[in-house]
Amino acid sequence: MSLHPSLQSYADAWAHSIDAISELVSPLVEGEWNRRTPCPGWSVRDLVSHVIGLDCEMLGDPRPIHTLPRDLFHVTNEHQRYMEMQVDVRRHHTAPEMTSELEYTIIRRNRQLRNESRQPDAKVRGPLGTEVTLEHAMLNRAFDVWVHEQDLRTTLGRPGNLDSPGAQIVRDQLLAALPKVVAKHAGAPAHSAVVFDVHGPVEFLRTVRVDAEGRGSIDGAPSLGPAATLTLDWETFFRLACGRVTPDAVSDRIKTEGDPELTTAILRNFTVTP
Repeated sequence: MSLHPSLQSYADAWAHSIDAISELVSPLVEGEWNRRTPCPGWSVRDLVSHVIGLDCEMLGDPRPIHTLPRDLFHVTNEHQRYMEMQVDVRRHHTAPEMTSELEYTIIRRNRQLRNESRQPDAKVRGPLGTEVTLEHAMLNRAFDVWVHEQDLRTTLGRPGNLDSPGAQIVRDQLLAALPKVVAKHAGAPAHSAVVFDVHGPVEFLRTVRVDAEGRGSIDGAPSLGPAATLTLDWETFFRLACGRVTPDAVSDRIKTEGDPELTTAILRNFTVTP
């Protein structure tokens, strides 16, 4: 038995990004593990702890029994409390402890993936006691580790892998979220179109169209006379969508045309990750 073909791209993307994370953090000295990352409230150690913790959950390991401190300003809801548990329990781990646990987790997960024979629709444990399909869980891991690889690269000044297998998966997921951003959250009017022109290592031109009922859809056909056009580079696009930067912080990297109120509303509602 082997991994179902529809899951292979997620496994490959996860492996590529997790190996890059291991390579990035292995040479770090103790103090560098405390450097702040673009994730609110998280250091390099915290971010790597999160990656380790979620992959341990994919392995079926029990979640830690741990009481969170009450003064974690960045933890404001149950989803964040759930994610913080795997992080806070490792906050006093040393650099060698972190790298050895990461390497051991990668070895275990690679073995698990080599022997994975479940179907994509098999149910596995999700956050907060939910059940999700194996396909959904593996997609989320591929997405998560690539974004966190980029967080580490930003923190450590080591840019790279902006067009790796994980980047393609992140692109597809962020594009799928655009109709909701434009039609629902930004309130684009019925019968309007908004064009996103993204350049760089990953490039695409997509049009979000809003129908008579206010529902959004996306396609690759250009639009004549769109209500708004947003032109930006790939790194700015995903960092905005993942909540790593504010529109004001990267305004010099975004070109907008058309309805200024609509473009402002789109950028204000651009973050789609929890």
